[in-house]
Amino acid sequence: MTRPTPEDPMFQRLLGQAKRLDLSRRSMLTGLGVSAATLALAACSTGGASARKAATDVSSKDKTLTWANWSYYLDEDDNGKYPTLIAFEKKSGIQVKYDVAVDDNNTYYAKVKDQLALGQDIGADTVCLTDWMVSRLIGLGYVQKLDHGKIPNISNLVSNLQNPDFDKGRVYSLPWQSGFAGLAWNKEKLPNGLTTISELWDPSLKGKVGVLSEMRDTIGLIMMEQGVDIASKSWGDEEFSKAVSEFRKQVKSGQIRNIKGNSYADDLKSGDTLAAIVWSGDVTSINAEVGGDKFGFAIPDSGGTLWSDNFVVPIGSPRKGNAEKLMNYYYEPEVAATVAAYVNYITPVQGAKEAMEKIDPSYVDNQLIFPDKATLDKVKIFRTLTPQEQSKYTVEFESVGLGA
Repeated sequence: MTRPTPEDPMFQRLLGQAKRLDLSRRSMLTGLGVSAATLALAACSTGGASARKAATDVSSKDKTLTWANWSYYLDEDDNGKYPTLIAFEKKSGIQVKYDVAVDDNNTYYAKVKDQLALGQDIGADTVCLTDWMVSRLIGLGYVQKLDHGKIPNISNLVSNLQNPDFDKGRVYSLPWQSGFAGLAWNKEKLPNGLTTISELWDPSLKGKVGVLSEMRDTIGLIMMEQGVDIASKSWGDEEFSKAVSEFRKQVKSGQIRNIKGNSYADDLKSGDTLAAIVWSGDVTSINAEVGGDKFGFAIPDSGGTLWSDNFVVPIGSPRKGNAEKLMNYYYEPEVAATVAAYVNYITPVQGAKEAMEKIDPSYVDNQLIFPDKATLDKVKIFRTLTPQEQSKYTVEFESVGLGA
């Protein structure tokens, strides 16, 4: 089958739907979800790529695939179908079950960790999880090596995502989408906007502030305002604890109303919160839902976090070849541009911007999809933690939400 082009009716129809309905990938999140004790045990587990054997690949005979992903993280039409996925099925002959199974990194891991430890099939042939969780899975030997020869479009991966510290050369993972954590505010109530994290602690906002249940984003932003380079290995327990102390102070005082996943969107829309630490693409989605430009978004002056969600193939999947074909398809620039227009997150695909110029030029200057160097210079990737740090810092962070 020939490669789809920007002029294809499917793409044009989808872009129109994207303008009407931008929904967030994280809207199923409901909070912290997993106990600190569970995370501590998981972080201290031992493993390694040699500890278990990858499943035998039967992709040449079995033309099926299950893809586990976050809610509202793929183009969707008015009938609840996924146009780019339908196009992939027709092109490849592979029947795909798209499973909206990931509501949070930790809760998803808790559901499948026992099967992963045994090298068993978890019911997903590929799943998209965030950098730090992918780092854990790689370290434990829970994911399969990718065959780059079967993913020729990997050459379209943008250079700054080619060699993360947890997966040099992208041996085990491939980015799906990326985004920022920053500040959002109600423009009607806060017409001057927000530029710093400390503005969230203004007495006039007491009880009207929301923060994310993702430790690296909430604590990462606080640390950056305190002068810490979160991407550097130069910081440790002292710097982390200082940021947690500030976090605890604001929670105990009642300044912070909620610590949530993407359900923070409901609080902003209802007016229960007027300002929050949020994920970038969600603000566009919230504005689309309320039918206006009610909420603003900005990367704080001290910097924001940058994260990616990544494809991996679980160790027990017998359909790795099918998963690699899926990854290769979504690295076609036209396909990547179409998805990005719908989800409003950063596409990792080189050439997607040029494709977008042909599909819909109004998206080309969108800094949430195609950030320029000036924008990227403002953000940092939270450095990879050791297993001991992961355990310790998670307990510290969660203890605030538990009132300890």
